[in-house]
Amino acid sequence: MSIESDYWGSLAGRFPCGRVQKGIRNRRDFLKKVGAGFGSLALLDLLAQDQILATSTPSIASNFHHRPMAKSVIWLFMEGGPSAVDTFDPKPELTRHDGLQPSMPMDVFFGSPGPLMKSPFNFRQYGESGTWVCDRMPHIAQQVDNLALIKSCFTESPAHGPAMYQMNTGFIRTGYPSAGAWLTYGLGSENRNLPGFVVLQNSRGSKGGANNWSSGFLPSEYQGTPFRAKGIPILNLNRPDGIDDARQRRMLDFARDLNLSHASQHSQDAELLGRIESYELAYRMQTEATDAVDLSKEPVSIHKLYGLDQEVTRPYGEKCLLARRLVERGVRFVQVYCDDEWDSHSGLKDQHSQRMLETDQPVAALLADLKQRGLLDETLVVWGGEFGRMPVSEKGDGRDHNPHGFLIWMAGGGIRGGVHHGELDEIGWKAAANPASVHDVHATILHCLGLDHERLTYLHNGRNMRLTDVSGDVIRSVLA
Repeated sequence: MSIESDYWGSLAGRFPCGRVQKGIRNRRDFLKKVGAGFGSLALLDLLAQDQILATSTPSIASNFHHRPMAKSVIWLFMEGGPSAVDTFDPKPELTRHDGLQPSMPMDVFFGSPGPLMKSPFNFRQYGESGTWVCDRMPHIAQQVDNLALIKSCFTESPAHGPAMYQMNTGFIRTGYPSAGAWLTYGLGSENRNLPGFVVLQNSRGSKGGANNWSSGFLPSEYQGTPFRAKGIPILNLNRPDGIDDARQRRMLDFARDLNLSHASQHSQDAELLGRIESYELAYRMQTEATDAVDLSKEPVSIHKLYGLDQEVTRPYGEKCLLARRLVERGVRFVQVYCDDEWDSHSGLKDQHSQRMLETDQPVAALLADLKQRGLLDETLVVWGGEFGRMPVSEKGDGRDHNPHGFLIWMAGGGIRGGVHHGELDEIGWKAAANPASVHDVHATILHCLGLDHERLTYLHNGRNMRLTDVSGDVIRSVLA
């Protein structure tokens, strides 16, 4: 027997569970048998995907830490920082002391704070819960008994970029996976022809850009995929003229073979495997993604419900409707950014009025539409920004950034509607009762999806990393 055959034959004793068969004579025989084994695994996977063959391969369901209450998340990200005291949490003491200097010094981001400023809006109580809602949001007001308001949130940074990173990833620094990446890492997607994590961006680009939906140190296949709400969802998705499906498949197969050959020599390069998967996903998306964004297939009644027949509500309405169509097709996490910011350093009444006008009807329509389709019970909807706004005035009629106290709400899968958690102080500056950190918010989202935030980990730099770092508690008062 040659030295070569001795070497390859000896591999049988080095691998457990029969991964290398006995009786291997040489390298050619080894590659032949291993290649056949991989082919069989691939065939089993394809048969299982087409439901031709049932397998004992662990399913997504086996990844749950407890019974899930929701299957997917739609995060309505109100970039810029909406003001709690001007939307859902009016403060009588702020009105009573309007124009007076606060009794304690307040650290504001841009300096030179003015006196206390009452809300320029009127409020009414709605629903059996008696939730206060600004008069500029009449549509959401009709949905308040589906909402759980978390009124005592706080974050660590008064700057948009770091605060957005923290709200999305749990950290004020870049380089960490976003909540959507963690969820798709933990649970995957229910539709192999669409990404598990989709981002519907605003028209001018979010502060911090793609770092907000990055996969960080997780494999790149879990990063968010930006979709456009109209037309071709992803640039260059359609194949070039003159390239038919068979030719494209041959090209992809050839590229995959070369990439896999390279990957076998660089087993630690997870990015390469993620790139291979992205090519395959793009190929599968060419039909389904285009169909998903075709809003013309929706009836006129749905277009009117989301405000697509009005210029002011159409942009956000299209994204909310697209979000519903995506979760309906098995996408795990959809993040929907508003087109303009709530960043009201001056002219708060006009600016917040405009943001509410643009988003009120579409957001309420999304909740109503999900409910009528039986999807709200399995879809967790989150609304909120990266921080709030100060109770003192800036430039006479605006409000500066406030990381010390702000409000978000949740609705849908796993959430008990009509409840409130926590309180800001009497003027709306700081969380005063049952404060809720960003890690608490993330822990609650994961819990609704059947994941324990302390057990969803990834080994990075010698440490088991979490979305919630080393803290965070589920906000159980808002759970159904």
